[in-house]
Amino acid sequence: MCWKRDGFESHEGKVGVLLADGSEPGPVYFDMGSGAYFHESTDWWVYTGDSRRPAATAMRGSCACGWRGERTVPIDWKKINPDYPHDYDVSAPERDWEAHMDDVAAHAVKLPEDVDTLLSRLQERLDELVDEHPLAVLKAVGELESAAAVFGPLAGRFITGGRQEAISQVATALGMTEQAAGSRLRHYQHLTF
Repeated sequence: MCWKRDGFESHEGKVGVLLADGSEPGPVYFDMGSGAYFHESTDWWVYTGDSRRPAATAMRGSCACGWRGERTVPIDWKKINPDYPHDYDVSAPERDWEAHMDDVAAHAVKLPEDVDTLLSRLQERLDELVDEHPLAVLKAVGELESAAAVFGPLAGRFITGGRQEAISQVATALGMTEQAAGSRLRHYQHLTF
């Protein structure tokens, strides 16, 4: 179970766990029989201590960006139904992640109101058209891609000036992880117009 917020897709949140020593365990691997493939999981409910798995003693909010919640909540394994672990209350870690996302959103650049309104209206209109006039939607999306191919590289060059350290600032301003910001900037570098 992951938490997501629209507009901040690279900041995927989930329940993280801690072992008794305060460390964060790596993934749990499951042998599915013969073969070279081993399924892995970092879902909080797999850290039961059974079958040589690490035993989690506490949970906290975590985010794909590397953020970890300061507040920890003890895990009471006796109250967890192994068939329905999603029924266990994980609201405290989720609230902490939501607070983290509020902070991310507060530091992200705000679109000018007219641009925000225009984009919202465009999305609404494309949603209305997609069933009746899908070719018109494809044409509109093509026009948007052309605009992105022109303005994305220009904005990227203007902002970064080729400096690698600018990626951290871009990530904060766009409300995304540094990895996602770097990927977006590289994508724009290779667009042609």
